[in-house]
Amino acid sequence: MADTDAGDGSDLRSVLPRLMQLGTLMNRSGLGERAMKRVGADLDRPGLSIILALHTGGKAMRVGEIADRMQVAGPHVTRHLHVLERRRLVRGLADPDDRRARLVELTPDGAELADRYVTTLLGWFGEALSGWSPKDRRTFYDLLLRFTDDLAAFLSATAEED
Repeated sequence: MADTDAGDGSDLRSVLPRLMQLGTLMNRSGLGERAMKRVGADLDRPGLSIILALHTGGKAMRVGEIADRMQVAGPHVTRHLHVLERRRLVRGLADPDDRRARLVELTPDGAELADRYVTTLLGWFGEALSGWSPKDRRTFYDLLLRFTDDLAAFLSATAEED
């Protein structure tokens, strides 16, 4: 049985409803869709996810790398890339390390769209945390990064057991 004691007397079971609430807030509020509407991005979620993967990666990537970041299969990414290329938000490049492979990068329009989207979301998050002290904000950020990294590593390790 998993340990549900956080070590300080608090029960980890109390965290689960909050994690579920956060997921619900992010999904039901339509936060992503609201931000897309605010910045004038007429994209579906997968298209936006590709643009954000390239934006946060900060470099051109192979389709497989984009798929890994999105945690989907490569063909799923390829289908959406065609739409993004027609809209001139991404472009394909030859991979200098492997002439058979193809890289995908944001166009200036795609990068600008991603910047506006991220700035909008971060602005909203900043407003939501505006009553927090700088120390509390830093602690939250550090612990959130640690939690997501540790959870991703745990899930990856346990997926190999299945």
